[in-house]
Amino acid sequence: MPVPPTGSAPAPTAPAPTAPAPLPAPPTGAGPPAPGAPGGEGLAGSLRPRHLTMLALGGVIGAGLFVGSGTGLRIAGPAIILSYALAAALALLVMRMLGEMAAAMPAGGSFSVYADRALGRWAGFTAGWLYWAVTAIAIAIELIAAATILHQWMPAVPQWAIALVALGVFTQSNMLSVSSFGEAEFWFAGIKVAAIIAFLALGVAALCGAVPGVDAPGMANLTGRGGFLPQGWNSVVAGLLTVVFAFGGMEVITMAAAESGDPARSVTKAVGSAIWRISLFYLGSIAVIITLLPWDAAVPGRSPYVAVLDRLGIPGAGRLIEVVVLIALLSAMNANLYGASRMAHSLAVRGEAPRLLRRTSGRGAPRPAVAASAAFGFVAIGLDHCWPERILPFLAKAMGGSMLYMWLTVAAAHLVLRRRLERESPHLLVVRTRGFPYLSWLAAAGIVAVLLLMAVDPQARGQLGWSTLLVLVLLAAAGVRALWARRASGR
Repeated sequence: MPVPPTGSAPAPTAPAPTAPAPLPAPPTGAGPPAPGAPGGEGLAGSLRPRHLTMLALGGVIGAGLFVGSGTGLRIAGPAIILSYALAAALALLVMRMLGEMAAAMPAGGSFSVYADRALGRWAGFTAGWLYWAVTAIAIAIELIAAATILHQWMPAVPQWAIALVALGVFTQSNMLSVSSFGEAEFWFAGIKVAAIIAFLALGVAALCGAVPGVDAPGMANLTGRGGFLPQGWNSVVAGLLTVVFAFGGMEVITMAAAESGDPARSVTKAVGSAIWRISLFYLGSIAVIITLLPWDAAVPGRSPYVAVLDRLGIPGAGRLIEVVVLIALLSAMNANLYGASRMAHSLAVRGEAPRLLRRTSGRGAPRPAVAASAAFGFVAIGLDHCWPERILPFLAKAMGGSMLYMWLTVAAAHLVLRRRLERESPHLLVVRTRGFPYLSWLAAAGIVAVLLLMAVDPQARGQLGWSTLLVLVLLAAAGVRALWARRASGR
């Protein structure tokens, strides 16, 4: 295995973005790509298949499911399962497209690299910096939320101190090696998956009347209290806007696959297993909730999992779910710190970010990129200390629909690269998305439809506005950079 470089060489002058980058040569061995090769970029290939499989599962099982599902249930009633099914179908189509491109062209920058090769450097620049900015904000949100929970358990310790220690620990862990990140995320994801499995088993037992002291509700909560659609079909659309963002975070799988020993096989296995398991865990647990819990008993902001366990007489249900939510927040923060640092490193390798961010340690960890990605989290700690309970809502608005713009980039890149791969390098297509190009167009149309729904929804319009503004600023920066590159090259 080649030793990753410990420093950085001067980056060559970037050519003007007149054409998309060519497709890479196929990998020639089972080991990780050499430093600088597509998918390698000087990073270590030490992630194992079990890390990727659990990362694929844990990456989308977060606090949005455990807590946010209560808001959706209150909005749409039992029909919220239709909202989750639509959101899951859209997310899994995007995951499948990403998996196909990652298996053919493993790259630490994931969809940013694919956008670069398919649409041009402006697209790679915009997608990469959009992901980095939104992920840095997500790190701050998850950090503050986790620190809030821990402060409730330890009121004598200041919340800012808890947040500072937590972010410091995870930053140091990501700086050590990619294997330390993989191990931490493996156990975090394992706890979340185990919690979901236990909840499903207990819920099915209650539905069968096998839980002592609990009467099986039958279909009463699905057909009573206004029926399956108590708020009408419009509520399914409103529920979709609420739950679709719970599926964010899956793109980190393809970034991590680039640092495994066999990227093509690893990402194929991880994506394949994640698709049906995520469907089971999400839709299965929501089906249990809407059957056991009357929809009008759901309280926005309170976990419906806690409400179900309370009805089943499980002692300490609130604290139990609170522990799971804390782990979900820490897991998401860890994964986002990893993803943001790899995107920053990839941008630097392509000449789209400061060259300092290209540097890696002897173990292949991009330490400057990790530090830069964690920096906003440290700033957010101070902001939250000065303006408590005000910074989180503002940061959440700044994220808005950015995830949907990134998903749209994935669909656009896939439509271009799949045809180019079939024409130029069909042997690289070790994974083929069925129904191409129809399902890719369907995914793109679905994403655009959700964006339009956000535009006409009064509550979501502000978030979409902030996200669109961020995209426009990055597009303008990409245009300025392109003009600068042309002048520098004398064109």
